[in-house]
Amino acid sequence: MKAKLRFILAAGVLGLLMTGPFALTALLLFADAKEAERAAFAQFLVPRLPLGALMTLLGFIAGLALLRGLFQQYVHGLLRMAETLRLMLGANRNFRVAPEGPPEVRELGRAANDLAQQRDELLNDVDEQIRQAKASVEEEKNRLAALMSELAQGVVVCNLDGRILLYNSRARLQFTALAQGPTSMSGGALIGLGRSIFSILERGQITHSLETIQQRLARGSAEPTANFITSTRSGQLLRAQMAPVLRTGAGVATTANVDSPPPTPPAWQGGDNTGSQAAPAQGGLAAASMGAPLEVTGYVLTIENITRNFEREAERDQALQLLTDGNRAALANIRAAVETLIDTPDMEADYRERFTRVIADESAAMTERLEATMNRFADALKTRWPLEDVLGVDILAAAARRIEDRLQLLIKNEDQDTSLWVRVDSFALIQAITFLASRLQEHYSIRELRLRLVAEGKMVFVDLIWSGKVVSSETLYAWELEPMSVGAEISPLTLRDVIDRHGGEIWYQRDKAAHNAFFRIVLPAAIMSGVQAMDPVPHVRSESRPEYYDFDLFAARDAEGSGIDPERRLTDLAYSVFDTETTGLQPSNGDEIIQMGAVRIVNNRLLRQEIFDQLVDPVIPLKPEGIPIHGITEAMLNGQPRLDVVLPAFHEFCAETVLVAHNAAFDMRFFQLKEDSLGVRFTQPVLDTLLLSAVIHPNQESHGLESIAERLGINVIGRHTALGDAFVTGEVFLKMIPLLADMGIVTLRQALDAAQKTYFARIKY
Repeated sequence: MKAKLRFILAAGVLGLLMTGPFALTALLLFADAKEAERAAFAQFLVPRLPLGALMTLLGFIAGLALLRGLFQQYVHGLLRMAETLRLMLGANRNFRVAPEGPPEVRELGRAANDLAQQRDELLNDVDEQIRQAKASVEEEKNRLAALMSELAQGVVVCNLDGRILLYNSRARLQFTALAQGPTSMSGGALIGLGRSIFSILERGQITHSLETIQQRLARGSAEPTANFITSTRSGQLLRAQMAPVLRTGAGVATTANVDSPPPTPPAWQGGDNTGSQAAPAQGGLAAASMGAPLEVTGYVLTIENITRNFEREAERDQALQLLTDGNRAALANIRAAVETLIDTPDMEADYRERFTRVIADESAAMTERLEATMNRFADALKTRWPLEDVLGVDILAAAARRIEDRLQLLIKNEDQDTSLWVRVDSFALIQAITFLASRLQEHYSIRELRLRLVAEGKMVFVDLIWSGKVVSSETLYAWELEPMSVGAEISPLTLRDVIDRHGGEIWYQRDKAAHNAFFRIVLPAAIMSGVQAMDPVPHVRSESRPEYYDFDLFAARDAEGSGIDPERRLTDLAYSVFDTETTGLQPSNGDEIIQMGAVRIVNNRLLRQEIFDQLVDPVIPLKPEGIPIHGITEAMLNGQPRLDVVLPAFHEFCAETVLVAHNAAFDMRFFQLKEDSLGVRFTQPVLDTLLLSAVIHPNQESHGLESIAERLGINVIGRHTALGDAFVTGEVFLKMIPLLADMGIVTLRQALDAAQKTYFARIKY
């Protein structure tokens, strides 16, 4: 029975106790008395009845107040203490009961705190033992994850349902660069833990490759891999190599050999999470040949974007075709003209001039076509140069170390932009910089060299600055054409070779005002520099394994397909936790969204790298009173996309996930009002941490986000920004899941039903 019903029942009992004896006494007296006695009693009682009723009422009110105070101190106080004790048991171990109320309740609170302290000491000892036992397993996982993160190829690992359980930074950058339209904004990449690879690659192609691998395994192939070329939704061509993740009957996971290039990805631990180390691929296949069964638990995809290579090959084929067709006709005309001149030695001068002109014109046309083809092939040679995207400051740092080591020349840095990326052969470029430094030291005796890195438009400038003698243009031209040599190290390449094959230039300039001179190496900026520099929320990092990996997802199977089954456990679902900042609090009266932020939860982990964060142009003025709260100004919103672009992007970001928000009815109302005009409908289930807090802690006075976070021991950082509130809400929700389980609420349907029974579910916007 609820406390309110118990209080009503107690008040009724109090009223009966106060009025019942008087009524019963009067009834007995009237029943046994004679008529004259009844009349005398009534004559005595009636004048005094109002005063008696008033005294009885005052006594009842006083008793009711006393009863209410006792209920507040004992019943409600003990209920709040019980909720606090549940917090101490699970969500916030450091939380303690505040000793308040009557002495008996305070004493009970102190006893509970003493017991909690003893419990914590025992749990800390157990946790330390568990931590030591798991240390080696986690170290191995993190080592494998770190190796994967540093690979230069895009690598994605999926389970058999196509759910992504691992990807590295290169894959993230590749697929983000491929994204077009709303998906590409605010870090909303096509890739993410728990997402389906089939939203990026063709399902049929993946399925066919998997079947091919299964057949090769059945035949005992030593290299059961498959290669295929597919296209993305944006029309980009990808070359993919698939290798199976195998598990023997003993539970040891391995991957099959992957031919080079690209290099072989490491083997990964399977879904049993026992911590067994991955065996070499040949060992796993050897085990199969000895009779141990092999089970395919997933697959590794190594991805390469070949769109540019394909286009260049097509251009080269076209150039060869034009050269062949054009020169065939020209050669035929020249041959005919020459044969005619040979066969007709006494030809008239006018006719001879015509045939000679034909030979000259056709020869000139052939020369022009040959030169154009040579230029196009020269560009093709540049594209075959092994280039990679590198931070410019890393190149200069390596060059500085090399110069100081080889030449003992003092190097200083000047105006180096740490965000600039260049696509270069880093070794050849460092050789070129060292070569120039050696020539300056040898011929001009410079004692100090300063390195500068700046950008202008799409070009990156690497400057070698010195003070002193002037270098002539003829000297630089001579240096460009000689093979690069530094001491005993001689390269067959010239400085001009390196510059040309990077598609760059080298200039000599003087700064007369500063009495300086410098060589400027001009290089194109990396095409993906903007994407690679993107590192959402760099200030928050996972304390355990890297964000892009979750080996436990090997064991996750999507038995219900891509839909969201309300009977699934809360711990088995993926979530998109979101929040909005708005111009005001009245969506039905014209207020608009000005910022949207979201973060994903997969396998009970808050993935701080998989976020959605976007400002929105509301097309209406901001209210001055709201600016100090959210910190967003009119200037910040100028040029930002409007909601008709942002909302579809957010809809794609949170596809196949349950939505989670604090006071979700407010945010969802903005979405609902835009359904007809934008054609975007959010049909997935929505969980509200405000309602869930009322389910878990019905006797607490506040269910605000900050109050809940304080109860659950969560530090609140970045409030009143959409993404900051989404992070806090996500952490709160993860703490709530075990508390709901303690109440018997373990499935999505149970959580939705419990939330709808709370008082706050009646709030409308």
